[in-house]
Amino acid sequence: MKKKEKKPGLLLSLVPVVILVVILAVGVVIFGEDVTSGPSQIALVTAAIVACLIGMLYLKVPWARFGDAMGDNMSKTSEAIFILLMIGALTSTWMLSGVVPTMIYYGLKLIHPSIFLLVTFLLCSIISIMAGSSWTTVGTIGVAMLHAGQIVGIPTGWLAGAIISGAYLGDKISPLSDTTNLAASVAGVDLYKHVKYNLITTIPATIICIIIYTLAGFFIKTSSNLDVGAQLAALEETFNISGWLLLIPAVTIYLIFKKVPPVLTLFISAFVGALVAFWAQPQIIEQIVTGMSSFKEFFYAILKMMSSEISIEASDPMITTLASTRGMSGMVNTVWIIICVIMLGGALSASGMIQTITESMLRFMHNLVSMVTSTVLTCIFCNIILADQYMAILIPGKMFGDVYRRKGYAPEMLSRTLQDSATVSSVMVPWNTCAVAQAGVLGISCMVWFPYAFFCFITPIISIIIVAMGYKIRRLPVENGEPATIISEA
Repeated sequence: MKKKEKKPGLLLSLVPVVILVVILAVGVVIFGEDVTSGPSQIALVTAAIVACLIGMLYLKVPWARFGDAMGDNMSKTSEAIFILLMIGALTSTWMLSGVVPTMIYYGLKLIHPSIFLLVTFLLCSIISIMAGSSWTTVGTIGVAMLHAGQIVGIPTGWLAGAIISGAYLGDKISPLSDTTNLAASVAGVDLYKHVKYNLITTIPATIICIIIYTLAGFFIKTSSNLDVGAQLAALEETFNISGWLLLIPAVTIYLIFKKVPPVLTLFISAFVGALVAFWAQPQIIEQIVTGMSSFKEFFYAILKMMSSEISIEASDPMITTLASTRGMSGMVNTVWIIICVIMLGGALSASGMIQTITESMLRFMHNLVSMVTSTVLTCIFCNIILADQYMAILIPGKMFGDVYRRKGYAPEMLSRTLQDSATVSSVMVPWNTCAVAQAGVLGISCMVWFPYAFFCFITPIISIIIVAMGYKIRRLPVENGEPATIISEA
């Protein structure tokens, strides 16, 4: 006889969550910034195992359901993992071929330190809107601006905060962004109507960021012991700086505009970077492989640049650190934590625990302000617990869609709120896949940029404030006393 499954209560559903938070908190105290190099993975796996045991032993959920849920999550996340590996290869070959050093060189020469943060924020915003990808933005122009700013002496936290803010601004409103399309799709709203409505909260957040990063540029004290001229000379001594190298990023942008799949775009860009290195930086190639006498050495150098750790010797210690790359191997730890996140998300979903937790938020949804606030908090909660940006959009989107419709509010109210919270908060949770990916690319902890990524924590607040003000509230037309499914253009 088949055992009847039970629905988990709220307190029982919170048990794996509490265990996760406790282990992570202890891990942060003991390991500090190294918490994502193993302790976080153990915390995620432990919480997942606890959820599975509770599900099987008490809720009578068969193990096959947990396996199916984890497998489904893995299939949805596999492309993101491939993209991450390709970014590792790209950042390596772009560094060794001189693309990133050239961008840093011209950035140092053309951008005054007092407006460096502002330019970083705006440049990352523009590239992210064009590319539709925060990951691609951070892995390319973000890496270059981080290193250039560090040479100037700007604190790393401010630099990373401006980079992350700009990257996720574009991710939030770009029609090419996967999260923008996902939020519009799950809410059932036209993509461009969603993007236009999204600007109501995005523009105020952007203006605030512009003010903050402009003021910060004039008041932050940079390191007084850095001689930018010496750093420029060291760059020229180590790399052959040439404006022609900027054609590689130009090709990447062209591929993005042609809507070539991200994995292919990044692989082609990385491979081209490796090939260009032989022509543009023969002195760097000489440090990777001694003597280029046969195809074997040529093949070895390309694979080495794209996949493995490489240390380049320079006269300046800062340039030596800058030029050291890890390729795809540098992303292994990030992939490791993503797999553990997938395991936890599958366990919580299959056991019904995440549904119980999010459904408990429905009781607080009495008016539009409480609805939007509950949606924002639920999305942030899903980013914390499921540690996945897509799940943080999908679950609240599916759960609250009917509530918004029954209350007579147009679906773009929901789609905008999803992006105002789920998209931007994902990179602020240290163990979330987005934060882990960006930390791996930039080589710093999420906690370093957390206080300075103003766009990411200002946007959810503005989302609630705009609704509380009653500004441009979209409603459904009413037919026969019931909200219609057709969205009003007003």
